[in-house]
Amino acid sequence: MVDITATMANSTTAMPDLPPLPNYTVSPLPDLLPFVSDFWLSIVLPHIAYWVLSFIFHMIDVYDLFPQYRLHTPEEITQRNHATRFEVARDVLVEQAIQTATAAFLSMTDQVQLVGKESYDVAVWATRIRLAQRAFPTILGFVGLNAAAISKSMASTHPLLSGVFAGGRYPSLTMELGGVSGGPQVPAFATWELALAKLIYWVLIPAFQFWFAVAFLDTWQYFWHRAMHVNKWMYTHWHARHHRLYVPYAYGALYNHPVEGFVLDTAGAGLAYKLSLMSPRMGMWYFLFSTVKTVDDHCGYNLPWDPLQKITSNNAAYHDIHHQSWGIKTNFSQPFFTIWDRWLGTRYEGDVSKKYERIRQSAANKSSSPKSE
Repeated sequence: MVDITATMANSTTAMPDLPPLPNYTVSPLPDLLPFVSDFWLSIVLPHIAYWVLSFIFHMIDVYDLFPQYRLHTPEEITQRNHATRFEVARDVLVEQAIQTATAAFLSMTDQVQLVGKESYDVAVWATRIRLAQRAFPTILGFVGLNAAAISKSMASTHPLLSGVFAGGRYPSLTMELGGVSGGPQVPAFATWELALAKLIYWVLIPAFQFWFAVAFLDTWQYFWHRAMHVNKWMYTHWHARHHRLYVPYAYGALYNHPVEGFVLDTAGAGLAYKLSLMSPRMGMWYFLFSTVKTVDDHCGYNLPWDPLQKITSNNAAYHDIHHQSWGIKTNFSQPFFTIWDRWLGTRYEGDVSKKYERIRQSAANKSSSPKSE
């Protein structure tokens, strides 16, 4: 355990009206599960989720549980795909081996995640909120309002609001230093300041980090994906392998050339994690979510009760269009949103129901026709 005492100079020096920051003691974050370290859990959890979810969708395929929600018929899978299921599984395992090595490297470069400093960090944000209030009287002055007079008029009825108008000065808010009974009285934070600080620290910052990682990965994959269609050499040598699956299915989500898999998926997600400054624990959930979303996007079903297909319009039905010969130059966005397709005019427009019906009918006719001798 590492003992770190935070400085409290702000309570006695330049700004004595600021609440002191609490002391803290930090220690390593305990592993999420008692029987496996977070290091190994973060590496294997996305792969476990990949195959578990793929197995569920495979069973749905085998037993034809939801034929009304299929994007393609079983005959289409047999007739139109140019890769065997063994080839797909083999190449997925190769990519997952690369992902495992990359994840281990990323984990080894992470700092040990510590706990025990949370109250201090929240107090730092509360201090920033308190300091930001110093500008409030000046801002009101620009619109002709006297903040001091307003503060004085409501001091007895609304003391907290009065403190805001006074520029974050709350003379009635005090506490005993260090929580010691009989200790000297020092300024304290208002309840709303601490509540807002906790919201920023526990919700808004993680939400922004997650949003940044999602936006970065979407941007990274869109432009690399589109480049692999525009550049004939990259398409022929790398990306064409993924398009051997005209009828995608769940565990074919990572069926790629190893170079494409590393550039498009592994490097993109790894950079998103590092640049977003996520904690290792949060990164583990991000990689898990990204993996599950990718599998779901290739599941071959338009399920009305699947939450992942309702969060955004980038879902299995959307991505499946890209796998068709008539949609291969559109719908490059993956895996989360469709913003880049919409902004850059590469989103497929028009009714696809008749196209899918013709494909199904053609596969049915071939399946029912007698084999030539």
